[in-house]
Amino acid sequence: MAMYVHGNLAMEEQVNRETVKVREIKRKVYRKKAIPVQEKLLYLFTVLLCVIVAGTIIWRYAQIYEMNTEIHTIETQIKALQAENDILKQQWNKANDPERLRIEAEKTGLSQLDPDEITHVPSKPSLSKSTDNKVAFNR
Repeated sequence: MAMYVHGNLAMEEQVNRETVKVREIKRKVYRKKAIPVQEKLLYLFTVLLCVIVAGTIIWRYAQIYEMNTEIHTIETQIKALQAENDILKQQWNKANDPERLRIEAEKTGLSQLDPDEITHVPSKPSLSKSTDNKVAFNR
């Protein structure tokens, strides 16, 4: 156990090697001069200009996106209102159906009126599209 050194059993045998002479070469190291202050400022302003332009473009795209979302919500509201208008028009047409009106008149007893009691009133063109005369009852 003579070869045991600091916990390592594998030791390297010492071999007599010829010493190699290394010739050191001295070189002159040239350092670059530091960037001048004016050039540093030019780079700084160029970077700032690019950041400002990019920020402006991003801001404009954000505005465009916001406007598109508003347009989309307004269009959905318009579609909902158009659907509601269609339903109301159907209900109005159903309420003004002549057959339904005749049935309602019979229920309330208006179908047995004397024709002399009925007065025809001309309708205004701006209020209705048809040229039919409206009927008014004298009681």
